[in-house]
Amino acid sequence: MSGNRNQKLKLLYLLDILKEHTDQFHPLSAEQICELLSKKGITAERKSIYRDISVLMEYGYDIATSVSPRGYFLAWREFEVPEVCLLLDAVESADFISPKKTRELAEKLEALLSKNEAKKLRRQVFIDNRKKSNNERVYINIDLISSAIDEGKKITLDYTRREFFEGKVNSKTKRFTVSPYALCWADDHYYLICNNSKYDNLMHLRVDRIVNAAKLNENSRHFSEVSEYKTYFDVADYCTKAFNMFGGVKQKIELRCKNSLLEAIIDRFGADISFFSSGDENFRILVDANVSEGLIGWILSYADELEIISPATLRDAVKEKITALKKIYLK
Repeated sequence: MSGNRNQKLKLLYLLDILKEHTDQFHPLSAEQICELLSKKGITAERKSIYRDISVLMEYGYDIATSVSPRGYFLAWREFEVPEVCLLLDAVESADFISPKKTRELAEKLEALLSKNEAKKLRRQVFIDNRKKSNNERVYINIDLISSAIDEGKKITLDYTRREFFEGKVNSKTKRFTVSPYALCWADDHYYLICNNSKYDNLMHLRVDRIVNAAKLNENSRHFSEVSEYKTYFDVADYCTKAFNMFGGVKQKIELRCKNSLLEAIIDRFGADISFFSSGDENFRILVDANVSEGLIGWILSYADELEIISPATLRDAVKEKITALKKIYLK
């Protein structure tokens, strides 16, 4: 009975073998496939392998034949090697994912390739000593938050911040009840964009600093009450305007930029903003952005290559920051 059951699973085992062991440079002959099937308790002859492969091809799998060496290999996969490489690098660089979850995700991504492709990929992908979160509940929190957003429910959570006190770095936890609107990956961190019911604005919380999250049976406050969005919370638009995920009031901003900054400006705001000529060496732009410490820091990072034309309040804020810096560095 067990043998008959194994024979019924033969096609599935054959497909697993093709996925795991074959690629363009590593085909398997019918004899080799029979040997691998025998290790799984399935007896097979070469002729039956030919028939089974024909069935898989008829179903839609792209199985190709190699002449030298002669054999079969899976010619198409849902993810190609460069795609898995990109995903793997993103997982490795995401500091909100714990080391344990990073390893688990990496193994799952590598399983999308053949063993030989995965081995080659491991040698190619550079992994440095990145800082990683030690919060193993990040996945659980993401699932809970996503569910609350979908159902339009509030959540409670403990949020941890670090502070320097009495010569030591200490953790301080504060309890919040918030209306969650979106999850956003920005500036190498994963953020929850939400509203604290005590205030009429948006706040950003690092997901890796959230603990003890719980969904409430209380409807969220609609985002139209605390943001510019009325029917749809446009996460991409919001993150473009929120510099370094600082909150702030949205304003129309005019900047004069050196021509050499064109690529940086387009990377930051996109190509659909308003561009104007401003002499041979400069251009001007009009953009909507949230005025905040994050925006001021971004402007100062370009020194004399970028100038604020308006609003005057933003110019004054940058002047104050420059004055404060001069007090520190021009003593």
